[in-house]
Amino acid sequence: MITGALRQTGRLFALAAEVGRAVFRRPFQFREFVEQFWFVASVTILPAALVSIPFGAVIALQVGSLTEQLGAQSFTGGASVLAVVQQASPLIVALLIAGAGGSAICADLGSRKIREELDAMEVMGVSPVQRLVVPRVLAAMGVAVLLNGLVSVVGILGGYFFNVIMQGGTPGAYLSSFSALAQLPDLYISELKALVFGFIAGIVAAYRGLNPRGGPKGVGDAVNQSVVITFLLLFFVNMVMTAVYLQIVPPKGG
Repeated sequence: MITGALRQTGRLFALAAEVGRAVFRRPFQFREFVEQFWFVASVTILPAALVSIPFGAVIALQVGSLTEQLGAQSFTGGASVLAVVQQASPLIVALLIAGAGGSAICADLGSRKIREELDAMEVMGVSPVQRLVVPRVLAAMGVAVLLNGLVSVVGILGGYFFNVIMQGGTPGAYLSSFSALAQLPDLYISELKALVFGFIAGIVAAYRGLNPRGGPKGVGDAVNQSVVITFLLLFFVNMVMTAVYLQIVPPKGG
C-alpha cells in the first residue's frame, strides 16, 4: 500500500513537471485555454461570492467578540481583514476551483481516456498533456488568482457590515485599523497562495482524469478522489506557505 502511494505521488509530480515543460512548448492551445478559463470562471464566480459573505461575517463576528474581551475593539477591522485576505480567501477559491472546476476537468479527461481518444491522439503524434492538460491547468490558475481578489473584497465588505451593524462597531475604527496591522505583502502572499492552489487543483484533477480505473464507474471514482486529494494537499501546502511567510515577513510594527 505504501509502495503504491509513493508510486502515485511520483507520477503526480512527474505530470506536474511535464506540464511545466509543456507550457513553453509551441503551439500553445490559446482557444482551448480561453474556453476552459470561461468555463471554470462561470461555475465558480457566483458560489465564491456567496460563500465569501458568511465566511467574512463569521470571521468578523468571532474576531470582534475576541477583541472586545481583550479590550482591543479598535483592531477588529485589521485583524478581520488579515484573516480573510491571508487565509480564508485563498482557501475558499481553491476549494471551489477543486470542487467545481477540477471535478469537471477530471470527468472530461477521464471520459476521453476510457473512449481511447487520448490513445488516438498519441498515435497521431499529438501530446494530450500539451493539447488538453496545459490549457486546463493554466485556466484553473488564472481563475484562482482573479477570483481571489473578488472573494477578498466581498469577504471584507461582509465583515465590515456585520461588525459595524451587528456588533455596533464604528466605521472609522474599522477602516483605520487596516493601516495599523495590514501591509502589502499580505496581498502578495494571498495571490501567490491562490496561484499555487489553482495549480494543485488543476494538476490533481488532470492526473486522476488521465488515470481512471474500471470504465465509467472508475471515472466517477476518480472525480471523488481528485477532490479529496486536492483538499488534503491544499491544507498542507497552506500551512507550509503560511509558516514560511510569517518567518520571512515580520508583522507590521513588530
